[in-house]
Amino acid sequence: MSMQTQIEQKLAAAIACKHLHVENESHMHARGEDSHFKVTVVSEQFSGQRLLQRHRVINEVLADELREHIHALAIHAYTPEEFSERQGQAPQSPNCLGGSKFD
Repeated sequence: MSMQTQIEQKLAAAIACKHLHVENESHMHARGEDSHFKVTVVSEQFSGQRLLQRHRVINEVLADELREHIHALAIHAYTPEEFSERQGQAPQSPNCLGGSKFD
């Protein structure tokens, strides 16, 4: 199973998502391996939660992957209303500045 699929399945099982998009951005980085991802998660569960709380939920779900496989994870966590205000778009990820815990 690819790391992207593993991330998708774990998030979908743990969070009642209205929208879930996992993008493998590894091709934008020097290593080119499955190590850079962007997740966009839209859930009612995030209502009343601060951004830090939302990120903690996602980080806890993906703790094993973050510890062992993922170098970079861009997290975009929204309520359905917030995502609608963004016209269904998460921001673009910046270019990688290099460096890796795997080097």
